[in-house]
Amino acid sequence: MTQIQNPIIPGMAPDPSIIRVGADYYIATSTFHWTPAIQIFHSTDLANWKLISHALSKNEVNLVGTNTPAGIWAPHLSYDEKKHKFWLAYSHMQNMSGREFNSDSYIMSADNILGPWSTPIYITSIGFDPSIFHDKDGKHYISILEWETRVGYQAPGHIVIAEVNLENGHLLSDWQRVTSGFTTRGCAEAPQIYKHNGYYYLLIAAGGTGYAHGVEIGRSKNIFGPYESNPTGEPIITSSPQHLFSLGDPDSGHFEMYNPNSIMQKAGHGSLVSTPEGEWFIAHLMSRPLPSTTLNPLGRETSLQKMHWTASNWLEMEDKSNLAKMQFSVKNQKPVKQDFHSFDINIDFAQKSEEISFMTPYHTQDDSWVNTTEHPGYLRIYGRNSFFSQVNPSIMATRATSLDYIAQTQLNFNPVHYSQTAGIGLYYDSNNWIYARICQKDDGQGIVLRILQAKLGTRTDFISSEVPISNRDVEIKLIYKSGIVQFQYLKNKQWLNLDNSIDVKYLSDEGVNGEPGEIGGFTGLFNFIGAVDAYQHSSFADFKYYKVINHFN
Repeated sequence: MTQIQNPIIPGMAPDPSIIRVGADYYIATSTFHWTPAIQIFHSTDLANWKLISHALSKNEVNLVGTNTPAGIWAPHLSYDEKKHKFWLAYSHMQNMSGREFNSDSYIMSADNILGPWSTPIYITSIGFDPSIFHDKDGKHYISILEWETRVGYQAPGHIVIAEVNLENGHLLSDWQRVTSGFTTRGCAEAPQIYKHNGYYYLLIAAGGTGYAHGVEIGRSKNIFGPYESNPTGEPIITSSPQHLFSLGDPDSGHFEMYNPNSIMQKAGHGSLVSTPEGEWFIAHLMSRPLPSTTLNPLGRETSLQKMHWTASNWLEMEDKSNLAKMQFSVKNQKPVKQDFHSFDINIDFAQKSEEISFMTPYHTQDDSWVNTTEHPGYLRIYGRNSFFSQVNPSIMATRATSLDYIAQTQLNFNPVHYSQTAGIGLYYDSNNWIYARICQKDDGQGIVLRILQAKLGTRTDFISSEVPISNRDVEIKLIYKSGIVQFQYLKNKQWLNLDNSIDVKYLSDEGVNGEPGEIGGFTGLFNFIGAVDAYQHSSFADFKYYKVINHFN
């Protein structure tokens, strides 16, 4: 047996959909307002995971103007064994105002997990979180949440199922309402169908994506039901096992369900996989709050729990509890060592290798604003909109994957206008970020290094702590630890502080734009390099390297 530590994929990797094809495991996760969209990770041992591709990388979706936390939600990955084809279903959440939750859902396929993926085929706008089930008789079914907007009806709605023609997306049956949840936690969503020992099992997320989150299960002999609930009447996986009655609550933070005795919080939204050795696991999302807070900068991460089938054909955790654990064991034919630094990043732009970990908010990466060809050996980023923009911010970012790390870069930049800047920082969304940047001195007489911050949409320029820069080639780093950031710059081979350390705990799911009792977002913190030019969109910064080194206790 090998002991494996959770999370298996740290940082923003929520809504994991896991499959196994032969000896290979794959997980697809949500990406929201970030492009390229839909992360796909690969593993051969369940312990070590690597980002291998993004499924939506060729302008298939337009995310310009996307409000947090809309965008690309809950991709579901499946494999049709009869046709040897991979399938993805996903939702594009376009509007959440008025709790209307306008979302279009699509499916697409590929012969290889790396693509190319087919053009997305529209399925429905009934709700969100679609999944595909390939039955052994050759029929295919879509399950999804039907979003409820009527006054006096249980929110957020019913789980519905329909037969579908995967070739054209046409429904071959009406939507059949099968359940509004299997416990009293409410907020049933993210349905996924599995078949085992003659039963159809419906795995759903429940309790909202906050501290009451969980995984529920029901079963039926008929795919359209009726489905009987797990006899315990409780989630089969959660971080908060105490009973909760929350029917009719469409979603909320449920901060009263925070478990002070658990490192892992918010465990829920799971998908099921078996190993060649006959072991069963559920991949699910989780969060790790900052110490003594309910703030989660890293967003929702991916973990695994070991499961087993009972004598009465119900699925439960291996230890027969429903409390999600930070460790699990797996049978391996050879010893497996979990590499905790596999999510470190160390990019020398003089190397020609493609770096797929970079993501950009709201719009796509293309040669018009970012490239390695105009100045060989460097990544050139042309400045455009300010970082408050949801249209064209020039940001190249990577997921924060630890609560203790450094991010560092070296850049060359020559601003000729006060609105031209370039540097490194932390980013949650267009209203929430912090940025150490090279810019002109306000009177135009020289170049300085200065911090700029956005907090809940308010702009703060740290003018009093600016430092003059005589050489336009500057190394800058940020040191992040438990919600505190310290920016530094290199001068005469010494790292010097740029201003005092700054509290950035607000750069977290609960710290941004939320209503009382609600979670403001559920994406996660990113590190970024970028540039701004609100003058002529003509200036550029050349970055020599970019690295993120995680520290682990």
